[in-house]
Order: sequence, then structure tokens, then C-alpha cells
Amino acid sequence: MPPKKAIAFGKIGSFGQLSISSITQPAKSDDGDGGFGKFGKSEEEFRAEPTTAVQQAMGFQGFGKNKAAPVKNFDLESLVEQSKQVARERTTKKVSEIEATTEEPGEDDEDVIGPPLPPPAQSTSKESEPSNVSDAPKKSSKKPTKSHSNDDDDDDDEDEDSSDSDDEENSIPASLEVNLNHGTKPVSALSIDHSGARLISGSVDYEVKLWDFAGMSSSLQSFRTIRPCESHPILDLHYSITGDAILIISGTAQAKIVDRDGYEKAECVKGDQYITDMARTKGHIASLVGGSWHPRDKQEFLTCSQDGTCRIWNVEDVKQHKGIMKSRSQNGLRAAPTSCTYSRDGNLIACACNDGSIQMWDHRRMFVNTSVLIRNAHQTGTETSGITFAYDGRNVATRGGDSTLKLWDIRQPKAPVHSAENLYSRFSMTNCAFSPNDRLLLTGTSFEKGESGGKVVFLDRNTFERVHEIDVPKSHVVRTLWHPKLNQIIIGAGDGNIHLYYDVAKSHNGAKLCLGKPKKIRQHDVMSTVRVITPHALPMFREDKPRSTRRAMEKARKDPLLSKQPDLPIGNKGSGGRVATSGSTLSSYIVRNLGIASRIEDEGNPREAILRHASAAAANPYWVSPAYSKTQPKPIWAPENTDGDEEPEAKKGKLN
Repeated sequence: MPPKKAIAFGKIGSFGQLSISSITQPAKSDDGDGGFGKFGKSEEEFRAEPTTAVQQAMGFQGFGKNKAAPVKNFDLESLVEQSKQVARERTTKKVSEIEATTEEPGEDDEDVIGPPLPPPAQSTSKESEPSNVSDAPKKSSKKPTKSHSNDDDDDDDEDEDSSDSDDEENSIPASLEVNLNHGTKPVSALSIDHSGARLISGSVDYEVKLWDFAGMSSSLQSFRTIRPCESHPILDLHYSITGDAILIISGTAQAKIVDRDGYEKAECVKGDQYITDMARTKGHIASLVGGSWHPRDKQEFLTCSQDGTCRIWNVEDVKQHKGIMKSRSQNGLRAAPTSCTYSRDGNLIACACNDGSIQMWDHRRMFVNTSVLIRNAHQTGTETSGITFAYDGRNVATRGGDSTLKLWDIRQPKAPVHSAENLYSRFSMTNCAFSPNDRLLLTGTSFEKGESGGKVVFLDRNTFERVHEIDVPKSHVVRTLWHPKLNQIIIGAGDGNIHLYYDVAKSHNGAKLCLGKPKKIRQHDVMSTVRVITPHALPMFREDKPRSTRRAMEKARKDPLLSKQPDLPIGNKGSGGRVATSGSTLSSYIVRNLGIASRIEDEGNPREAILRHASAAAANPYWVSPAYSKTQPKPIWAPENTDGDEEPEAKKGKLN
């Protein structure tokens, strides 16, 4: 039996095809042809066409259409030289540009303000090296610019600070103003969806109004007004990250979720107030004070209450909280939160408490201990009305009830980075906000006795200097909001108005959309029907001239029947069953007159009034006489007794 052939296959190529690399030489058999005789070819022919032999042995033609790519040979030295040449050309071009922009030293160099220009980059190639003669004067001309006096440095710093402050002030979009009227009570809550299409406002008058910038005309009217929490003031409002749901925080213990059109979707459950451990209750047991949506999860939101807890909820299941955080004071007792919020990435949950502390928990861990704790951040016993994170996530700003605004670094929370004072506020809903570029902080103030109105104060984040102020006459500033996409500032005032500040060039959409739209025309100003002219029609088929519904309404108003005009007061003469009295009917008038006539007749002797009917009763007896007409036709009267004290004799005999 001839020995078996061994065929070796190569590895899989770049296109997944299996290629034949080589064919091993089989062992020679006894017939002397090396075992190739069965294929009908000699060994030389078999080695010349290995692929054909393998195809005959395997029974198929190949493993695919693609052939193995040919091996490329690279010359490394030529590649290195080519890359060096490209580097030399780029360096030479860069140096020539620097030399073209650099001015020659002269008398004007002394007036240049700022640090000296850096020397041009030295090239490694010999072609791009500048001469030593040209370098010397450049270095000597820059030496005196480095050694300026201290006065010049101070002036430079002041100029830079003033220019920075001017730039920041110019970045505030407050050149134009639009006022929306919510009511007469203070606007305690404001929120705009992330797209900037809709605005929602809440007040202490228990009402929530929804405003649509795109659908609102220049009349500036809201498209819906709701009262979601009966007779409880609205404390906070927040749009979800997608804008399809709204979180409503009121004075009750239950938060509500409504859709973007104001229809209720869910209501959180209320906890058992007889259970002391707040972790074992399903919800809050005291009135809410604040809330917030998760910045990245549209199903999760946060609430805080006066029961000393912050709770995390899921929109799909509001029958029980998802997580709970207990705020504690320094002595371990319960500390009631006054405001709460998420960080920009949602990893931290922060709340400010009535003991002046700021407590933060890591959302990725168990809510057992705080991750950041700041004791005595504000005055004890005051309500820290606002807490918000910067867009970079490193700083957090708090608006205290002690008339201060403080900026904290969560990496070093022992002391505030900056602090601003004399920011008086009457409301526990006054908040603070960062500008979209994270360079400014803004908050509102209330006016005291002797002042003309509240203010919107803008502070520089780096220095906490007052950059700009917006006066709101005759009103307090309760809520402030700076939308990053619209680049507009929205303010809720204490007189029930909402002030929108914007700039024509810097702001986008928002208030600019509704101002350009004309007011909607009422229906009665439009022709109700189309006029059909028929000049040859008969009079009975002739149509009246079409008139507007406004004129028809005015004509119907004059007709008392069509307008259902109430009855006018009656003068001297009566009409329609009514007499000229104080609105009485005819029947009451007749009864009253009959009583008056009889009363006038009876005002004389009453005996004479009775005897006046004696003759008529004797002539026509009706009651008593007919009953005794047969048994006693003649009436027997009792004898007259002159002495009323003596008894009749009949009675005396009986007694004896």
C-alpha cells in the first residue's frame, strides 16, 4: 500500500481566504515514481503545477476568487529621508512667517504693553537657521521690555481687569425687555424646557401658567392655566431633560407630574405620619420645599421636605420612593432641607438645610454617609433658598437667607472661595444661577424701606465683584433664570410680572418669536358668509346684504328678547302683571290691600262691628239655629245674673 500524501495549508489571509503555501514531498513508494504515478504525471510535472494537483486531490477548484496580495518591499532609508525633507520644509515656512510678522526694533517698541514676544523657533536644518547677526538685535530689544517698573505692571493689570469686566458686561443680554403678566401675587417658580420652546410659571396664588413662545402672539397671553394643587402655593417647577414632563412642587407633601400640556400624569404617595423612622415610610409626611429632575435620566426626579429627608422617585412607580437621604445636624438631630439639586452629571445630590449646613451624597453609592459636608455654611436658623452647581462641576453656589451669596469648591469645602453680602431677600424661593459661559453669577434682591425696587445682581465668578445690575422698579426679584440656548434672562417679580431680557444680536428665538407676530383677529370681525349676487331674483328669494357678525350682535343686543335683557325697574305704572311697588306680584298686592281695608273698618268699636252682622245671621241662620230647629225651635237663654259671685239656685240645691 503506497504511503499517504501530506499536504500543508497556509494561514488565513487578510480577506479570510485560505491559501495553499506548500506541498510537502511525499515518501517514495516501491514503484519508483515517488507515488505520483497514480495521478498520471511525473514528479517534475506535479511540482510545476501544485495547485492543479491539489485540486484533483481535494475535489474542488479553490478557496475563493481573491488571490494572495503580492509582498511589497519598502526602502526604510528613502522613507526616513522623505520625512526629514517634509519636516525641513515645514520648519522653514514657519520661521519665515514669524520673521514676516515680527517688527524691527525701534522707538515704538517702548510703547508696547504686555509680555515680550517669544523668539522664533530654531530649526535643526542648516538651510533654515537664521544668522547670528539678525538674532542679536532681537534679543537686545526684548530685554528692556521684560524689566518694566512696578507702576507699569499695576497699570497693565488694571487695564486688563477693566477690559475683562467690560467684556463680561457686554455679554449680558439685557438691552431689551418684555413683560408677561402672570397675576397679582409673587411669581415663586419659573422653568424653561431645554429646547427653549416653552415657559412655565407658578405663583403663590395656586395657579400654574404655560407659555408657548412659538404659538404666542404679541398679545403675550398664556395658552393654559391650571390649578394642580388646589389651595397650596407653588414653590418650584422643573422641566424634564426631554421636556415632555413637568415636576410641580407645592406646599403639600405630594409632588405631581404633569405633561407638557398641563394634564396630570402621576402623583407621589404620602407617607405614614405615625412612623418615626422616615426610611420606613413610602413618601414624605410634611410639606415639600424643593425638587429637581435628574439631568440625564428622564425617569428620575428628586424631592426634599420639612420631614428631614430627600427622596428619589421614579416616574413609572410613584407609589414608593426609590432612595432616601436623611439630613442630620451636628448634634445628630433632624435637619430640615430648604432646597436640593443634582450636579450637572447627576453623580452628586446636594441639599441645603435650615441649620446652615450643606450636605452632599454620592449617587453611585449607598446614601448612608455624606460625601461632602459643609457645616455652618450659612447662618443657623435661616433658610438657604437656592443651591446650584456650575457647568464645569467644580463649584457650587448657595443663596442664603442671611443676605449672602457664597461660592464653594467641592474639592476643598472647608471655606468659601468667595462671598458676597448685602443681598437682602424677603422670600424663601430666591435662587441663584450661573451664566452659560460660567463666568458670571446672578441673583435677585428685594427692596427695603426707602428703596425704589429690587435688583438683579451680576457677580464675576473669579473676583465676586459686581459687574452689572438690572433695576426692577417697584417690585422684588424672586426668581432668576439664564437659559443657555436662548441666551435670555427670565425674572419672576413680586408683583406678578415675568420680565424677559434679551438682545437682538446675542439672543435666539424665545421672546423674539412672539413679538414679531400680529395679534389674532377675532371671529366677529370676519365675514361669516360669502355674498352671492342675484340681481334678477324675485323679492321673496332676494337675499339680504351680508353683514358682519359684529353688526348682527350689536343689533341683537338692542332687542330685549334676543339679548335676554332682564326686567327693568318699574316706575309709577305697572305692566306685565307687575304693579308699581317694590317688585311684588299682583296677588300679594290684592291680599295686602284687603287686609288694609278690613283693618281700617275695624279700627272703631269692635262690638258694633260684630252686631253689624246680627240681622243677616237672624234672617239666614246657617250654623247653630238649623241644628236646634226641631228640638228647640225657640231658644232658651240663661237668666241674667247681676251678681257674678252668687251661684244659681239649682246648683245650690244639688250641693245641699
